[in-house]
Amino acid sequence: MIPISALPTLNALLNGLSAALLIAGYLCIRRRRVAAHRALMVAAFVVSALFLCSYVVYHAHAGSRPFTGQGWIRPVYFAILISHVLLAFALLPLALTTLYRAGRGQFERHRRIARWTFPIWMYISVTGVVVYWMLYRM
Repeated sequence: MIPISALPTLNALLNGLSAALLIAGYLCIRRRRVAAHRALMVAAFVVSALFLCSYVVYHAHAGSRPFTGQGWIRPVYFAILISHVLLAFALLPLALTTLYRAGRGQFERHRRIARWTFPIWMYISVTGVVVYWMLYRM
């Protein structure tokens, strides 16, 4: 069993893994490797779902951690955090719709929404790692 105190690090690792899977999936579809793209994008979704579960468990047990940075870094942190959280709310329906359309073979509709889903998902995954670093490593 993983101790609650280790979950923020696990969450950052899951976010980083999600970003890596997203990039690999994007590169595969650009090379027309559809089966690999599909597998990588489903893996990215599963990893993101595991992150969400871990995140909820951590905050249910440990609560929030205040940001202690001072000076110019404080507004930078909050700008990153606020944009991260707002976009994270939008991501779930976007990702589900994107995956649903691909699964139903609606590839043109899938492509149109994936053009929005991919950069938002990447931003959330990367800024998740940045927020972790700023909260726990600075």
